[in-house]
Amino acid sequence: MRKVEVTNYNSNWPKSYQSEAERIRTIFAPILVDIYHIGSTSIEGLSAKPVIDILVEVSSLEKVDDFNQEMEHLGYEARGENGIPLRRYFQKGGDNRTHHVHIFEKGNREIERHVTFRDYLRNHPQEAHKYGLLKEELAKKFPYDIEKYISGKDSLVKELDEKAKQWRQNH
Repeated sequence: MRKVEVTNYNSNWPKSYQSEAERIRTIFAPILVDIYHIGSTSIEGLSAKPVIDILVEVSSLEKVDDFNQEMEHLGYEARGENGIPLRRYFQKGGDNRTHHVHIFEKGNREIERHVTFRDYLRNHPQEAHKYGLLKEELAKKFPYDIEKYISGKDSLVKELDEKAKQWRQNH
């Protein structure tokens, strides 16, 4: 059973992202548009589950499956859409996950949503702090129930998502 663990910010997370991003960049080079560090580990000072989230923007989602074997050589498990249409998802580390890779085709709204959310929290440390405290509280309350942990964050994530959209429109 996977434990829901939220830890203090780790200054090694950006380095971990960089080294993994370079490996992924090499694999997807023929279709790569851009690659981003997203999620809580991409926001300095934010408590997070110690899993590096990587968003890969590609020119063709159809071609992503052609690279599954190369991703498996890096230790990733290909999970297809994994509940989100028009996405390809990979996870690394089994029950002790270390990395999640979310791949979307250029133009998918999820790309801008994730990057805007990240940028908003990077520019609004008080909001990031509030989010971090909630995640710590939920991880203590639901240490073995990832679904309740996720649903417990839902209303704040939606609120922050909306604030991030408004902020992006004004910048």
